[in-house]
Amino acid sequence: MSFLAFPLELIPYVVITLLIAFTVHEFAHAYVAYKFGDPTAQKQGRLTLSPLAHLDPFGTILIFIAGFGWAKPVPVNRHYFKNPRLAGVLVTVAGPISNLVVTAIALLLFFTSIRIGLFQLFPEFFQEGLQTFLSLFVRLNLMLFLFNLLPFPPLDGYRIIEDLVPNHIRAKMTKFESYGIIIFLILVITPLGDNTIFALLSNGIDYWSNLLISIFEPILRL
Repeated sequence: MSFLAFPLELIPYVVITLLIAFTVHEFAHAYVAYKFGDPTAQKQGRLTLSPLAHLDPFGTILIFIAGFGWAKPVPVNRHYFKNPRLAGVLVTVAGPISNLVVTAIALLLFFTSIRIGLFQLFPEFFQEGLQTFLSLFVRLNLMLFLFNLLPFPPLDGYRIIEDLVPNHIRAKMTKFESYGIIIFLILVITPLGDNTIFALLSNGIDYWSNLLISIFEPILRL
């Protein structure tokens, strides 16, 4: 029995997808923070599209084993922001949104390529491989988009909530943050996650993939 979350033949596709997805995600955090006046990530070499600057070894390995993972968090210093709450939310949400945007761009290019007959220039095995890669690329990027929006520390969804709630609630959240991390780990590591987090992610991925396909598929009929 394999200990990997993906079949061996899909591993090259997973690697390429993660290099793009993790890099774009963390670059988006760094770029928006820099635009709001925080040079922290830029000074640490994180304002780049080089995957080497963003990959977290353990988080990357885990996605091959468990099907989920993370990249190296981008450092953000809120003291540079003129409006810390607004800037904090926009910096945080930029990461997940970037994965959604990348997914949309991939589907747009795919359907446009079919429409103009670009696929017909390549052998059938290449077309099948590209479709397999696209399917995996879409699902993994949507997984990262939705996974990071879950309201558990240290995910982006939790940080967004922190910036939206009043200060007194934020202080209480900080006190219980360690418990939130434990609950999150229990849900993703134990079978409890099958009927909670992973069921939610699966339904969400299906919804967003179908929605994006319905938006771009009409290109084939133009």
